[in-house]
Amino acid sequence: MLEQFHVKEEDAVRVRENDLRTTVTNVFEKMNVSTGDARLAADALVTADLRGVESHGVSNMLRAYVAGYNSGEINPNPNWRIVRQTAATANIDSDGGLGIIIGPKSMEIAIEKARNVGVGMVTISNGRHMGMASYHAMMALKHDMIGISMTGCPPSVLPTFGAETRVGTNPIAVAAPAKDEPPFVYDAATSVVAGNKIGLASRLGVDLAPGWVADEDGTPLMDPVPIPPGWTPGMPRNNPLLPLGSTRESGSHKGYGLACVVDILSGILSGTGFGMVPGRPNFSHFVGAYSIEAFTEVDTFKSLMDDFLRSLRNTPPAPGHDRVVYAGLPEAETFQDRSVNGIPLHKEVVQWFQDICNEMSIPYILS
Repeated sequence: MLEQFHVKEEDAVRVRENDLRTTVTNVFEKMNVSTGDARLAADALVTADLRGVESHGVSNMLRAYVAGYNSGEINPNPNWRIVRQTAATANIDSDGGLGIIIGPKSMEIAIEKARNVGVGMVTISNGRHMGMASYHAMMALKHDMIGISMTGCPPSVLPTFGAETRVGTNPIAVAAPAKDEPPFVYDAATSVVAGNKIGLASRLGVDLAPGWVADEDGTPLMDPVPIPPGWTPGMPRNNPLLPLGSTRESGSHKGYGLACVVDILSGILSGTGFGMVPGRPNFSHFVGAYSIEAFTEVDTFKSLMDDFLRSLRNTPPAPGHDRVVYAGLPEAETFQDRSVNGIPLHKEVVQWFQDICNEMSIPYILS
């Protein structure tokens, strides 16, 4: 994640991982989520923070989930079910369940199918927010598999040349194991910037960068833009997000096309719709697993991955840069640091935790 989105140390309070897990689990349980599901949801959020993906950690998402449970948009005890399946595929109706809970359960199904027949693919309809997409993809790593995850989101992004939003930020994640190197973990929105990062930018007082958004008639804004009060990406009378590439000349048709691919594989393939249909707050998801041994020897694959990843990070850096990294390496390093030194939360987030713990009669243990 860009450095500008990280909490400045002078604005941060470092909290212990286990204390944060316990507190987040308690909050979910107060939302009538079962203990097992609450722990699963807490793991998804805290893992995002440990990896430095604050946009999908507790800071941004927990309060949104609490609001969703309180409004009835999220089902705390969904009767999710498989509505169609083959040896390698499944289609799940998640009954309004939160994606950070239903997604991992669906990924377990994909992994089991991949174990049996080499590949497992699962579509998920009638869902809610999926959290950090790579959380689900990374579940495949310990099984010597490649994991994939994507989610079709409600519309907040303009098509190239468009004046109204038609696709979501629609992230794609792919995780592949290596032998000695940290695994390759790609996780990115198909828009220039993920919508959740706007919340971080607002909290941190960061302007919207050139090419992130358009004005109300769809013209890309190529200068820094202050965030208007109460700004929500893609909503009426707000600046819509731009697809990856920003303008046609810079390749926005590529980001727009990838967003369409996500809608096709997650929403349309599940037989339920796409980002605009049935619309907010519905999300459709797609998870998959590829068993490496179904294609090649696992040791051979991991050794080649080590060679590949080392060749990337050993690339001579351009002037003004210290090094070259690959997707997943900075997150792995951040994970190691925060596991030891604690997770930095913005003071405003810590205050929210104090308030919500008091409101819910939960012991406040973050420090």
